[in-house]
Amino acid sequence: MMKKIFIILAACLMLFLTLPLLKLIFGVNAISYIEALKDTEVLKSIFLTMKVSFFATLFVLFTGLPLAYIIARYDFFAKSLLESMIDIPTMVPHTAAGIALLMTFGGENIQNFLSKLGLGFIDSTTGIMAAMMFLSAPYLINSAKEGFKNVDVKLENISRSLGAGPFETFIKIVIPNAKKDIINGMLMMWARGLGEFGAVVIIAYHPMIAPVLIYDRFVNFGLNYSAPVAALMIIFSVIIFSTIRWLNNRFGN
Repeated sequence: MMKKIFIILAACLMLFLTLPLLKLIFGVNAISYIEALKDTEVLKSIFLTMKVSFFATLFVLFTGLPLAYIIARYDFFAKSLLESMIDIPTMVPHTAAGIALLMTFGGENIQNFLSKLGLGFIDSTTGIMAAMMFLSAPYLINSAKEGFKNVDVKLENISRSLGAGPFETFIKIVIPNAKKDIINGMLMMWARGLGEFGAVVIIAYHPMIAPVLIYDRFVNFGLNYSAPVAALMIIFSVIIFSTIRWLNNRFGN
């Protein structure tokens, strides 16, 4: 009896989660899809969104794994406070996060410094990447942290006793044993970055990423003009993430 109730409840939730997506994807006619695929602005915005979110994920991968390992392996003063600070970006309104980033990195002095490095911040891919990183990094860090916690410390001790150094042990023992959680965290961060709008639109309306383009076309031209772009973004995302997740589940052990 309990199993049947659980199945019904789960089916209700899955219906709620999938019905709007299916309605969007199949509610757009083939001609609209073809026109959207021929629109270079649409393709550029989707490619830019995926590229910048991917680079943001890579940056946090190299800087966030050490942080996740420290939290997972060591007890220290204010550890709970540090974990709370990592989680805060997921709680604040995204527009507030955009304003905070703009106030921090949008000043004239910082802008001039970044410009000398060829980066910039306002209306630049650097600003977009910063917004995506700020709001999605916790997903990768927390997932990696849980993965590191599940790695038996005895394996590290054995590696060290056989002559491997701390860094070599981390690379050859810890990361391979936690790679499934790390990859899942990367996927979650990348996915969260793809959908970021509130913070990005404050920092960089141009160049347009897909969520900003969808909003712009909806406001200026209506639902029929924005729906094909939204549907294409969802289709591309589902294909990429389903493939990566399948490969991770198939060969991740």
